[in-house]
Amino acid sequence: MPFLTVLKSRLRLTVHGAAITPDRAVTFLIVIALVFRLVWGAVLEASNDESYHYLYTTHPALSYFDHPPMLMWVTQAGILLCGGWVHPLSLRLGFVLLFAVTTWIVYRWVGRWYNPWAGFYAALFLNLSAYYLAAGGFALPDGPFLFFAILTSWALCEAILAKPGQILPWVWVGLGFGGALLSKYHAVLLPAGVVVYALLTPGARWLLRSPGPYLAIAIGFAAFSPVLIWNAENEWASFAFQAARASGGQFRIAGFLQATFGSAAYLFPWIWGLLVWVLWKQLLRFGSVRGLDRLLVCLAIVPIGFFGVVSCYQRVLPHWPLFGFALLYPLAGAAWARWAAGNPVWSRRRIGAMVATALASTLLVIAQARFGVFRFPSNDPLSDLSGWESVGAELTSRGLIAEPHTFLFTASWHQSGQLAFVLREQVPVLCYNGLDARGFAFWSQPDDWVGWNGLLVATADCPQDLEVFAKFFRRIEPVAVFPMTRGGTPFRTVWVYRCIEQIHPFPFTYKKLISPGLKNPRS
Repeated sequence: MPFLTVLKSRLRLTVHGAAITPDRAVTFLIVIALVFRLVWGAVLEASNDESYHYLYTTHPALSYFDHPPMLMWVTQAGILLCGGWVHPLSLRLGFVLLFAVTTWIVYRWVGRWYNPWAGFYAALFLNLSAYYLAAGGFALPDGPFLFFAILTSWALCEAILAKPGQILPWVWVGLGFGGALLSKYHAVLLPAGVVVYALLTPGARWLLRSPGPYLAIAIGFAAFSPVLIWNAENEWASFAFQAARASGGQFRIAGFLQATFGSAAYLFPWIWGLLVWVLWKQLLRFGSVRGLDRLLVCLAIVPIGFFGVVSCYQRVLPHWPLFGFALLYPLAGAAWARWAAGNPVWSRRRIGAMVATALASTLLVIAQARFGVFRFPSNDPLSDLSGWESVGAELTSRGLIAEPHTFLFTASWHQSGQLAFVLREQVPVLCYNGLDARGFAFWSQPDDWVGWNGLLVATADCPQDLEVFAKFFRRIEPVAVFPMTRGGTPFRTVWVYRCIEQIHPFPFTYKKLISPGLKNPRS
């Protein structure tokens, strides 16, 4: 077996002359990435989305207007692991730990079908991709969704390629699919990839006639039943909202280009380019591609193609199609393992450059979010990671949150989420926006606040038309003006108005929000 001996030796890495195995390499990766994410989880304030997602834990439900309930469960798990302590770190802890497990699963999955070093490189590139570098440490639905999408894909490999005709692997497919559905609605595209594989692969039509796939779908949707129940009780509001974001609009190639270059930026252009290259190579010779390579291509092209088409008609946020690219990491890892075996010096230098870039980018993000080291001519892209702790401290020091029979509100769901989080819900916080109050429209009844006083909090980049609210209160008077700060430096102005005695309930309606042609609000 001299060939295998040489191959194994070529696949080994050396660090300062000492051999390191793939298991040790991926363990080192997981520990370093875990510590890194815990550090920024502790030093960065909660983002707009994270603060709002915290409110899921204080309003437990079967599902939510924006997302299925997995987001709430993982957030709550992190807070419980910290003994109920509410802090940006505890908010993120469950997601950080889950992404560490995801990294290990990618390593084992890819190593199972290719080789251990391919698994290591796939896991490494996942952690060095800009969006997953961040999403693995923030309270966002993409981390849990990736975890379950990867589990589902691994189970599909076992059910279709390793153990065809057996039922048990499809049970695992169904459980993974159910978890993915409970994380993000994008999971509905996973079965479509299997159908594409069955239709395009000679000898794979048996999949459409066998009971396994249908059992998996039944298990997945049984797990998804809480979301179905919540929607049935709330006029299918969540489904209508999400469906409107993928329909209507006029054809525009600019939308496709924005989505494409946005995805490239979110993954870093060099990793995006590597993933696109391996996909293109497989598509060029698709007729001869077999096994896992073929299955991964079919699973990946469905979400990439779907959101590519949608982007021509509606605004697509850059991270939406990324799970399609995530299914290409095994192919990228296998290709890089071959290159590294043939030219280890070349590989180490490029991996080192990627690591250095990811590290430098993260440090710049932390510095900008905490201290605002750079000035932007318009909106600071990291402003939603800064300042609201100073607002909470100012409101508390002025005694405004101690006023009896008084609630706080803004006209923006993300600013209301920030206020609720920094004040830890010591006082009720509402969102008075008739068209887009998100979950706030479901967490209380409009009549509940008649007779109460309101404190309206406004910022320069989210100004309020006081005339809109004047008809709901007896009178409105200014209370305070103060700066929002980060690192002790003012960077935004905050106005507070006292709205005396609400006399009419503020109505919420999503009629326009879920209608076709809407310019999508931020996710």
